[in-house]
Amino acid sequence: MDETMRNKGKRLSQYVGDYVVFDLETTGVRANLDEIIEISAIRVREHRPVEEYSTLVQPGMHIPAAATAVNHITDDMVKDAPKIADALKGFLEFAGNDILVGHNIQQFDLKFIYRDVMDISGKEVENDYIDTLYMARQYLPELSHYRLSDVSEYFGINTVGAHRALNDCAMNQKCYEELGKILQRRREEQPEILCPKCGLEMVKRSGKYGEFYGCSDFPRCRGTRKI
Repeated sequence: MDETMRNKGKRLSQYVGDYVVFDLETTGVRANLDEIIEISAIRVREHRPVEEYSTLVQPGMHIPAAATAVNHITDDMVKDAPKIADALKGFLEFAGNDILVGHNIQQFDLKFIYRDVMDISGKEVENDYIDTLYMARQYLPELSHYRLSDVSEYFGINTVGAHRALNDCAMNQKCYEELGKILQRRREEQPEILCPKCGLEMVKRSGKYGEFYGCSDFPRCRGTRKI
């Protein structure tokens, strides 16, 4: 199916109190070839975690040593785990219609989710989402790297147990709350400018002819505005 025609959720730049933060572990970084081996999520209400969902997933393939070296998940650990159809069903029921929050989910996690949900059910995942990687790049320009562990360390958040999905969810939930407070302060100081094409927030960018406002959902939306 043509990616431009798919009815997926929009990437938002907002500080909300109710959402589901999620994270995946996979056999590798190739969304066209690799498989999900762990899905975890935390439901948040009024900025507080209230419920968790977490499951290993039987991927139907050997977990490469390089993946195990990062997430410490082995073939033996997943041999009796649910298959992806059951694991995704549980995740989607847990997430409901909530806004999804995660780190680098636009370029990584959601690609796996979109692919597998479409393959299994022929349906789209229409939840809007917030990617904390984009927020960190916008609000923490002093950082040289923007891995979840880098952002966590900046805010003094414990990174023990990183690269297991539920632990990463807990870290990222705290990071999102800190980034959200920065976003809120910035918008109190200067009201947001909305994209004339899609209505999402516009951010300042530099181009060939100087600074301009560009849509925060670039490259999916290419709305611009002069400064």
